[in-house]
Amino acid sequence: MSNDPQAIDPEQPGDTGHYALRLYVAGQTPKSMIALNNLKKICETYLAGIYSIEVIDLREHPQLAAGDQILALPTLVRHLPTPLVKIIGDLSNTEKVLVGLDIRPRQTLA
Repeated sequence: MSNDPQAIDPEQPGDTGHYALRLYVAGQTPKSMIALNNLKKICETYLAGIYSIEVIDLREHPQLAAGDQILALPTLVRHLPTPLVKIIGDLSNTEKVLVGLDIRPRQTLA
Protein backbone atom coordinates (compact mmCIF):
# COMPACT_ATOMS: atom_id res chain seq x y z
CA MET A 1 0.00 0.00 0.00
CA SER A 2 1.46 3.31 -1.05
CA ASN A 3 1.70 5.96 1.63
CA ASP A 4 3.26 8.61 -0.58
CA PRO A 5 0.38 10.45 -2.26
CA GLN A 6 0.99 12.05 -5.61
CA ALA A 7 -1.12 14.82 -7.03
CA ILE A 8 -3.63 13.99 -9.72
CA ASP A 9 -4.48 16.97 -11.88
CA PRO A 10 -7.93 16.37 -13.37
CA GLU A 11 -7.45 19.44 -15.57
CA GLN A 12 -4.35 17.92 -17.17
CA PRO A 13 -5.13 16.83 -20.71
CA GLY A 14 -4.33 13.19 -21.27
CA ASP A 15 -5.53 9.89 -22.56
CA THR A 16 -9.29 9.93 -22.09
CA GLY A 17 -9.16 6.12 -21.90
CA HIS A 18 -7.05 6.23 -18.73
CA TYR A 19 -8.67 5.76 -15.33
CA ALA A 20 -6.97 7.72 -12.53
CA LEU A 21 -8.31 6.29 -9.26
CA ARG A 22 -7.71 7.23 -5.64
CA LEU A 23 -8.68 4.94 -2.80
CA TYR A 24 -8.93 6.64 0.58
CA VAL A 25 -8.47 4.30 3.56
CA ALA A 26 -7.79 4.47 7.29
CA GLY A 27 -4.79 2.24 7.80
CA GLN A 28 -4.67 -1.43 6.91
CA THR A 29 -8.01 -2.35 8.43
CA PRO A 30 -9.79 -5.44 7.10
CA LYS A 31 -12.37 -3.28 5.28
CA SER A 32 -9.63 -1.15 3.70
CA MET A 33 -7.70 -4.21 2.54
CA ILE A 34 -10.86 -5.81 1.11
CA ALA A 35 -11.63 -2.59 -0.79
CA LEU A 36 -8.10 -2.45 -2.22
CA ASN A 37 -8.13 -6.12 -3.23
CA ASN A 38 -11.58 -5.76 -4.83
CA LEU A 39 -10.46 -2.64 -6.70
CA LYS A 40 -7.33 -4.36 -8.01
CA LYS A 41 -9.36 -7.34 -9.25
CA ILE A 42 -11.89 -5.10 -10.98
CA CYS A 43 -9.18 -2.99 -12.60
CA GLU A 44 -7.18 -5.99 -13.82
CA THR A 45 -10.31 -7.60 -15.24
CA TYR A 46 -11.97 -4.57 -16.86
CA LEU A 47 -9.28 -1.86 -17.18
CA ALA A 48 -6.04 -3.79 -17.72
CA GLY A 49 -3.29 -1.41 -18.79
CA ILE A 50 -5.35 1.78 -18.64
CA TYR A 51 -5.60 2.57 -14.94
CA SER A 52 -3.59 3.88 -12.02
CA ILE A 53 -4.47 3.45 -8.37
CA GLU A 54 -3.26 5.81 -5.68
CA VAL A 55 -3.92 4.66 -2.12
CA ILE A 56 -4.14 7.43 0.46
CA ASP A 57 -4.03 6.48 4.13
CA LEU A 58 -5.85 9.26 5.94
CA ARG A 59 -4.24 8.23 9.24
CA GLU A 60 -0.94 9.41 7.77
CA HIS A 61 -2.26 12.22 5.54
CA PRO A 62 -5.51 13.50 7.10
CA GLN A 63 -5.20 16.85 5.35
CA LEU A 64 -5.86 15.15 2.00
CA ALA A 65 -9.46 14.31 2.95
CA ALA A 66 -10.60 17.88 2.34
CA GLY A 67 -9.49 18.01 -1.30
CA ASP A 68 -11.86 15.26 -2.41
CA GLN A 69 -14.39 15.95 0.38
CA ILE A 70 -14.02 12.49 1.92
CA LEU A 71 -16.64 11.81 4.60
CA ALA A 72 -16.54 7.99 4.91
CA LEU A 73 -13.93 5.28 4.43
CA PRO A 74 -13.01 3.49 2.34
CA THR A 75 -13.89 5.80 -0.55
CA LEU A 76 -12.88 5.38 -4.17
CA VAL A 77 -12.56 8.57 -6.23
CA ARG A 78 -12.28 8.49 -10.03
CA HIS A 79 -10.47 11.63 -11.21
CA LEU A 80 -10.14 10.55 -14.83
CA PRO A 81 -12.00 10.27 -17.03
CA THR A 82 -14.05 13.22 -15.88
CA PRO A 83 -16.45 13.87 -14.25
CA LEU A 84 -15.22 13.04 -10.78
CA VAL A 85 -17.03 10.03 -9.28
CA LYS A 86 -17.03 8.70 -5.69
CA ILE A 87 -17.92 5.22 -4.50
CA ILE A 88 -18.06 4.49 -0.77
CA GLY A 89 -17.57 1.04 0.75
CA ASP A 90 -15.50 -2.10 0.31
CA LEU A 91 -16.25 -2.33 -3.45
CA SER A 92 -17.53 -5.90 -3.06
CA ASN A 93 -20.48 -5.35 -5.41
CA THR A 94 -18.63 -5.50 -8.71
CA GLU A 95 -21.68 -4.56 -10.79
CA LYS A 96 -22.27 -1.37 -8.77
CA VAL A 97 -18.59 -0.42 -9.07
CA LEU A 98 -18.60 -1.00 -12.83
CA VAL A 99 -21.72 1.13 -13.25
CA GLY A 100 -20.41 3.77 -10.82
CA LEU A 101 -17.14 4.10 -12.75
CA ASP A 102 -19.05 4.18 -16.08
CA ILE A 103 -17.31 1.03 -17.23
CA ARG A 104 -20.67 -0.67 -17.72
CA PRO A 105 -23.84 1.23 -18.64
CA ARG A 106 -26.73 1.42 -16.21
CA GLN A 107 -29.48 -1.08 -16.91
CA THR A 108 -32.76 0.59 -17.71
CA LEU A 109 -36.01 -0.96 -16.60
CA ALA A 110 -38.29 -1.93 -19.46
